[in-house]
Amino acid sequence: MRPVIQLHEVEFTAIRAQGAGGQNVNKVSNAVHLRFAVHGSSLPESVQHRLLALSDTRITQDGVVVIKAQGSRSLEQNKADALARLQALVDSVAVPPRERKATRPTRASQQRRLQGKAQRSATKQGRSRVQD
Repeated sequence: MRPVIQLHEVEFTAIRAQGAGGQNVNKVSNAVHLRFAVHGSSLPESVQHRLLALSDTRITQDGVVVIKAQGSRSLEQNKADALARLQALVDSVAVPPRERKATRPTRASQQRRLQGKAQRSATKQGRSRVQD
């Protein structure tokens, strides 16, 4: 079961988009900053810890996820895009990683490895200078 982001936990701020925009570039705020406080959210504790452990530049030191969406000329589409990207970020940490089981190499694989090392060593020894 994937955790769903509650809309009342997300804060949207309309900002002016960068780049070319024609006559409306200095008048209309179409880009969106999405802010999502991880600590105060309804996400499960384990998901919160894994989300904060990510080394992502969109997560601040205070545990706030900031996503900027400015791909579309529509404010509503940018909001939907930012929310989808936040949901994708949460989904990426929703499933806990599988624990690694320590294994040992077989004796035969160890022997093959050592034989390969000995063969490479002999090849390199053959390239060296001949000593009397």
